[in-house]
This record gives sequence, C-alpha cells and structure tokens, in this order.
Amino acid sequence: MPMDVQIQGPTRVCAASGRELKPGEKFYGVLLEETGQFVRRDFAPETWTAPPQGAVAYWVGRIPAADRPRKPTFNDDLLIDCFGHLADASEPDRLNFRYVVALLLMRRKRLKFEDSYRDESGRDVLMLRDSRTGSLHNVVDPRLTEEQMTAVQDEVFKVLGWV
Repeated sequence: MPMDVQIQGPTRVCAASGRELKPGEKFYGVLLEETGQFVRRDFAPETWTAPPQGAVAYWVGRIPAADRPRKPTFNDDLLIDCFGHLADASEPDRLNFRYVVALLLMRRKRLKFEDSYRDESGRDVLMLRDSRTGSLHNVVDPRLTEEQMTAVQDEVFKVLGWV
C-alpha cells in the first residue's frame, strides 16, 4: 500500500525572499498543513517575525556544510508539536504519521506506554503518557507493515530535515 504523504525536504532557499540559504547560516523551519498536505518552508533570519498562521510546528537550525555528512539531531518538542497537531486526525495518512511520531517519542522516552485497548470500531489504541507533563494520549495503531512503517518514518525524517 503506497503512502500518500508527500513532504518536501529542506530547500535551502528562503520561502519569503527567495534568497539561497548558505552553509552555516541560521534558518527558521516551519511545518504547515496546506490543502491536506504537510509542507515545509524555510526562512532566513531577516525575514522571520513569527510562525505563519496555521503552523503545525517550527524550529531553528543551521544549514549544514554541503560536504559534511548530516547526523540527525532530534528535537522532542518539535515532535510533540506535530504529535499534538494530529490528535484529532481521522485520515489514514495522518493516523500513520501520528503513530510513527508516537513511536519515535516513545523511543526517546518522552512518551511512555500505559495501556492499550480496542475501541468501538475494533481498532487497537495505545494509551501513552507524556513523561514531562503527565498528560495521557490515545494513539490509534494503524497496523502498518514493516514497509509502510519505514515509508512513514522516512517522511517524518524528511519533513523535519533529519535526512
């Protein structure tokens, strides 16, 4: 089953001015939802005032040197923002995306498994607790195949600029 989530990776171009972002330069990244798709936009510091209306998440980073291999750096707060934004998702692609983000947050020990149950429609649901806030979250297990799981994880990493 192919995934319909299509998210562009970092463009290295300021979305506001069109200026190329140079290696080592600070930038602001934003994840937006536009017409049912996640879209990433990067901004140069001189064009940034605040996150655009409808931002799912935003972060600050530096453009890596072109010849330096990228090592992913995880931002748990950014993942929590994405996770929270998708709390009411019902579309399969968004449920898949939220589930994979939840697994990443569990791996990072930000979310902890509490329990599981089967909802009224027969879906398995994980009950996860935020280790910082104590809040409880229900996450539908979409029963992804290993191939689907890898595809969704790749999209999560891609949108957040971790690949």
